[in-house]
Amino acid sequence: MSTYPELKLFIGGEWRKTPEDLPVLNPATEEELGRLPHARVSDLEDALGAAQDGFEIWRKTPPRTRSDIILKAAAIMRARQEEIAQSITAEHGKPLKQARLEVIRGAEFFEWDAAEAMRVYGRVIPSAPGTRIAVHHHPIGVVAAFSPWNFPMSQPARKIAGALASGCAIILKAAEETPAGAIHIVRAFEEAGLPKGVLNLVFGTPSEISEYLIPQPSVRLVALTGSTIVGRQLTALAAQSDTPVLMELGGHAPVIVCEDTDVKQAALSGAVRKMRNAGQVCTSPTRFFVHESIYDSFADTFTERAAATVVGNGTEDGVEMGPTANDRRVPVLTDLVEDAVAKGAELRTGGARRGNKGYFFEPTVLANVPDTAQIMQTEPFGPIAVLNPVRDLDEAVAKANSVPYGLAGYAFTNRADYIDRMIDGVEVGNFSINTLEASLPETPFGGVKSSGYGREGGTEGLESYLTTRNVWYSSEIA
Repeated sequence: MSTYPELKLFIGGEWRKTPEDLPVLNPATEEELGRLPHARVSDLEDALGAAQDGFEIWRKTPPRTRSDIILKAAAIMRARQEEIAQSITAEHGKPLKQARLEVIRGAEFFEWDAAEAMRVYGRVIPSAPGTRIAVHHHPIGVVAAFSPWNFPMSQPARKIAGALASGCAIILKAAEETPAGAIHIVRAFEEAGLPKGVLNLVFGTPSEISEYLIPQPSVRLVALTGSTIVGRQLTALAAQSDTPVLMELGGHAPVIVCEDTDVKQAALSGAVRKMRNAGQVCTSPTRFFVHESIYDSFADTFTERAAATVVGNGTEDGVEMGPTANDRRVPVLTDLVEDAVAKGAELRTGGARRGNKGYFFEPTVLANVPDTAQIMQTEPFGPIAVLNPVRDLDEAVAKANSVPYGLAGYAFTNRADYIDRMIDGVEVGNFSINTLEASLPETPFGGVKSSGYGREGGTEGLESYLTTRNVWYSSEIA
């Protein structure tokens, strides 16, 4: 029996359907999983009103109580790991093993922020006798949040966790292609006793939802994980009403492979991580800049492992990579490969759609790709790796910084002097050495340049959801 949930909106503590709906498809089989209702303006009006009411309750709820509810919901998600993972694999296509890990990662976001809710400290500023000056933090208000399709559960979790831990109410527009992860989160919070209106979930036409919600005076923060193009559009819309934004936008992650590293292990690690989630990760390692003295060995090992990636339906045992999440990705990836090859790149493996059913694309490796190729500036958001030789570290850092994005970057080296130079020189918000993991719940995550601003996670993760107030008290009228 299918464990895929019934698809509904959640507004003011009530589940609802609408007259308008569209199908949600399994990307591995192209079969319909369910019909997703799309919000009308009246639904959005109801969600806004519910969020305003919910905020008035939640902002006055003691931090300990807020933390307890969040932790209870996280425990429910952990208990339902298999059910949620099955839903994620059905709608997204990723292997079940990866979907199970995503559920745990989402729960960890809630658990970390629940603890942080207890540590939103102010401070007392030393002052003259008869006066007291203190800094207070308060929840910012109603949050309009937008999450993408590539991580159906953990991406909504980041937004919801930060908002609820801070005392805010939230209206989440989750991805229409992968709605089940957010629905499972809402179910857990409903059972955990979250007051009505604090968490609302809508789906629909993205532009219609953003154009209605963002200008509303009661919306005090816009939080998005998405493309740089969409981020700029929503930022411009928010600027018209002076609404703050939290933006985690696109990336095009470089990997610098220095001559002193373990070449085989670096290549194997890179090939495996590149194909995780079919490359549909904003921090996915894509542009590999490898010292010329080890380039051939690295490229051979990387290509062999990438070509050996087991591709198939994520529900099957042993599958390492599922399909891309929607039919739009395949022609985009094909065009990037064809453009690179036409401009002189070497296609080492892959490069085309696999099969006639489902949205599968072959694990692909391009070598010696010229700077004029589109893929050197355009994030593929798919299972394509670019391998290029470099003469030295200075050239590698320059090439790493040659794109307008700066979300994540990686390096393989054991030299302390190289590490110092790269920490200072590589322009990214998250830089990892000898690991291709970009973030943890306890670390701040976000980008620089065109990869956004603001941070999620870590002790910094609640800052965007809070206002800072200075309070100056004098015992006598000055």
